[in-house]
Amino acid sequence: MLMKEYRICMPLTVEEYRIGQLYMISKHSSEQSGGGEGVEVVRNEPDTHPQHGPGQLTEKRIYLSSKLPSWIKAFVPRFFYVTEKAWNFYPYTITEYSVSFIPKFSIRIETRFENNNGSNNNVFGDSPTPAENVCFLDILSDHIPEKHYKASEDLSCWRSNKTNRGPLKPGWRDNHSPIMCSYKKVQCSFEVYGFQTKTEDFMHKTIKDILLVGHRQAVAWIDEWHGLTLEEVRQYEKAMEENTNTKLKSDQNSSGPQAPAHPTISRSISVTDERSLKKMGVTTVDMSGTSVPSLPHTPVRLNSTPE
Repeated sequence: MLMKEYRICMPLTVEEYRIGQLYMISKHSSEQSGGGEGVEVVRNEPDTHPQHGPGQLTEKRIYLSSKLPSWIKAFVPRFFYVTEKAWNFYPYTITEYSVSFIPKFSIRIETRFENNNGSNNNVFGDSPTPAENVCFLDILSDHIPEKHYKASEDLSCWRSNKTNRGPLKPGWRDNHSPIMCSYKKVQCSFEVYGFQTKTEDFMHKTIKDILLVGHRQAVAWIDEWHGLTLEEVRQYEKAMEENTNTKLKSDQNSSGPQAPAHPTISRSISVTDERSLKKMGVTTVDMSGTSVPSLPHTPVRLNSTPE
């Protein structure tokens, strides 16, 4: 298991980001869904934690894409999605990712938000994360993949009309007010001999890119969400979920030859892939008689944003 702690600062307060986070995740998921790709929201309901109090539980299905490297696609079945479960007890959240047919794959992200510049070295209260495992991400200057770059989200040019904040300048983390930090303890595990290190490194690289893009967007879109109440942003979230789910299902049903919405398949993977997985020590699951959503023959993309 490979664990890292990411610290991402933003020119916001923790209370402001409570609204910005919900808005950003909903808008990002909707923007990235289409053509059978995207995020399906399975449930989004109130929940209560014995220690952290009332919050929200969200479960999503994230349909993946051709962005996966060839060495992963070699044993990924066509009918494939990642399950995301998120418990939001703001300013503390837990997000977990799993894949049903790969029981040795898991990602767990534990997050705390504080009004500081990332200076708390024991924010989770268990024990300080070793310095070599701490990674500061700079939403201003850190590189993001070219395909994700948008001039409107470039924080060196950004200016908020509502808050009069921006643009950000080099060294902003040391002198900007307000400032907050998103502390994320990320644990990635893929306990398959011969693939563990390579896959866990790939998982962290992907998560790092998603975190950078998502937090940049939360700041760049501030004039769209700043001033909304929690009730108003929840209404927006519900409307975007309905729109995204409708778009995703419509695209899936209309792609390629017409087929039943829930075809029955004998297994979730091919015989060749199953044998490969067994050689690697992965226990496969018999899916006989199980209905799964119909997906297009073309692969699709990971679109969620870790909370």
